[in-house]
Amino acid sequence: MRLCSIASGSSGNCIYVGSEATHLLVDVGISGRKAESGLNSLGIAGSDLDGILITHEHADHISGLGVLARKYQVPIYATRGTIDAILKCRSLGRVEESLFQEVREDEKFVLKDLTVNPMRISHDAAQPVAYRIAYGNKRVGICTDLGVYNDYTVECLRGMDALLIEANHDVNMLQVGPYPYYLKQRILGDRGHLSNENSGRLLSRLLHDKLQTILLGHLSKENNLPELAYETVRMEISMGDNPYRAEDFRLLVAKRSEASPVIHIA
Repeated sequence: MRLCSIASGSSGNCIYVGSEATHLLVDVGISGRKAESGLNSLGIAGSDLDGILITHEHADHISGLGVLARKYQVPIYATRGTIDAILKCRSLGRVEESLFQEVREDEKFVLKDLTVNPMRISHDAAQPVAYRIAYGNKRVGICTDLGVYNDYTVECLRGMDALLIEANHDVNMLQVGPYPYYLKQRILGDRGHLSNENSGRLLSRLLHDKLQTILLGHLSKENNLPELAYETVRMEISMGDNPYRAEDFRLLVAKRSEASPVIHIA
């Protein structure tokens, strides 16, 4: 099983998860050309895709969806609310409604040899979800765009072998930065985005001996720095109420426009 962030950040998100037999994208918030280029770097063609999982309808998660869907007739998996919102999005061009497959929170479905399990998240979108993907007993969690986490979030993400978790902003950078007041309040709110500190606190509740890799994603270009996200999360883990230290785990930061190292889930 492999995980790779093709692009991650407030300007566009696209994540690959797959096995030898099954190839999935989670979101296509970059151009179709860039998404294909990222797949090609992994030795995968666009025609090899078995499905695209969409978390929600914001542009940084779907901007390249129309191009890929039309070119390759790839099935698109999303909640009913997200599907309806996408179908109203004129900037994507025409997407055949027959390509959409409705998913429901906490109802597993199988795509060849991968099992996908959507989970609820708190974000200002129609019906957003995060995804857990399993191959045999190996499990990956991809969870961004959540303003808050709770016991449900923790329970859903327990026992993962690899995690891609949002570390969107540094609170101080956001507060003193150029964003208008309403946008700052949106990001800081319960349906906004996780700060570096809260990302570290969530991770502190998810650590376990078999967790192989943590990938920090969806960093804000204006309100965060990769080094700051990395160090803040490390500090929260090491100071948190858990038996671990940050150096016990492989911790990476997903880049905005560069593919991450390929994470092989052994």
